[in-house]
Amino acid sequence: MAADKSSGGGLSQLETHYQTFITEQDFAEIAGAGLNFVRIPLPYWAIEVRSGEPFLPKTAWTYFLKAIQWARKYGLRINLDFHALPGSQNGWNHSGKFGSINVLYGPMGIANAQRSLDYIRIIAEFISQPEYADVVVIFGITNEPQGTPIGQDALSRYYMQAYDYVRKASGIGEGNGPFISYHDGFLGLPQWAGFLPNADRTALDYHPYLCFEGQSSAPMSSYAQTPCTTWGGLMNTSMSAFGLTAAGEFSNAVTDCGLYVNGVGLGTRYEGTYTPGTWPVVGNCSTWTDWQNWNSTMISSIQQFALASMDALQNWFFWTWKIGNSSTSGVVEAPQWSYQLGLQNGWMPLDPRVASGTCANQDIWSPPLQAWQTGGAGAGQIPASVTSSYAWPPAEISNAGAVSLLPSYTPTGTVATLPPPTFTYSSKTASAGDGWENPSDTASGMVGIASCSYLNPWIGTAAPPSPLCSSGAAARAVPDSVITPFPRRRS
Repeated sequence: MAADKSSGGGLSQLETHYQTFITEQDFAEIAGAGLNFVRIPLPYWAIEVRSGEPFLPKTAWTYFLKAIQWARKYGLRINLDFHALPGSQNGWNHSGKFGSINVLYGPMGIANAQRSLDYIRIIAEFISQPEYADVVVIFGITNEPQGTPIGQDALSRYYMQAYDYVRKASGIGEGNGPFISYHDGFLGLPQWAGFLPNADRTALDYHPYLCFEGQSSAPMSSYAQTPCTTWGGLMNTSMSAFGLTAAGEFSNAVTDCGLYVNGVGLGTRYEGTYTPGTWPVVGNCSTWTDWQNWNSTMISSIQQFALASMDALQNWFFWTWKIGNSSTSGVVEAPQWSYQLGLQNGWMPLDPRVASGTCANQDIWSPPLQAWQTGGAGAGQIPASVTSSYAWPPAEISNAGAVSLLPSYTPTGTVATLPPPTFTYSSKTASAGDGWENPSDTASGMVGIASCSYLNPWIGTAAPPSPLCSSGAAARAVPDSVITPFPRRRS
């Protein structure tokens, strides 16, 4: 998009999208639909971009501030999800660039992780301010990292370091900053049982989709209890074994049909056109996308699936509220991904509370969460043996080897501070904060070393620069994390 030099092209197109796609009206409709949370993806370029990075800087932050105001106005809470990291944490288009994984993986994996942790810290400092802490109550620190290639050890160390950064900003205990939400990295909920015992207010994020694996031509009605039998027990077990567990994403899709569901130009598994790989043709996607001609059986079957999903998942976020109309057909072409379209056409419930009991109370979890899991007694008292086992950084990362031989940054830079909104009232004053909750958090930001060499953050598989640094850069080793004791509460 940045390379589009035509009339009306360039990154300014994104500003138009921000202005028009999600507006205050959407927040009013979300509240009117009986929903109480919105999950908002935020990319790293909401904070800054560095030389040559083709993203629109800082504009996303302007509109996120609007979202905070609208959420407060309509009684909604926000799950802020750090969705796109420098280099990409999963190689998918929604991470900023389709291609390779470059966070905790590959020759720029540690440098990109260091930079990402800086951005987590910057966001945490802002949202932990009392002006925002009662609205932005969950912070998803990294969306969908690819845990299998990255490895759970490296990912766990990164999660531990992120926890330290967030809690240094917020302090410890109920009312001090957000819940910290960790995506399961597609490793599965059981793999995180017991992770970080006594950590203050952490949550486990699970994205259960049926549509991205093997495809089936079975009718929608055959999936009536699938969420209950597939997800219900997992969620209940995780609520006991880990703590607060939520489905940060789910949809009504049971096939991968829908315009650009897999990405632009990648086709669908259902029609045998998906790349990469070879997929047998299962059928024609029009059955799943021609929503204007769905009969009452199809509509009621999708609603039944939605209700079963809501009941099985318990704590959930639907992906997504709205799908834009196709510029070619003028209508939504991925209907099972639009909550709004479902409300308008009868396959989403007008009141999501009616979902309760759809799964016939199978595998019930017995509340409550333990006190420390909600910021009460014992919160933040992670055993030293646990924290030491997740020391940062890892000695090695996948597809790259020893971290000491890879490009890394040094903490000598100026840390960005996210700006608060401005108000224009002439006779009233209101504090909007200064963007930084903990004045004792004075560490510098991660930046490049002038005498060292770095690769493109999205480089993929490559050899590290050789030599890594000139002879004058003896202090090339990755700096150890330095975390001061957390404040309990600030008045």
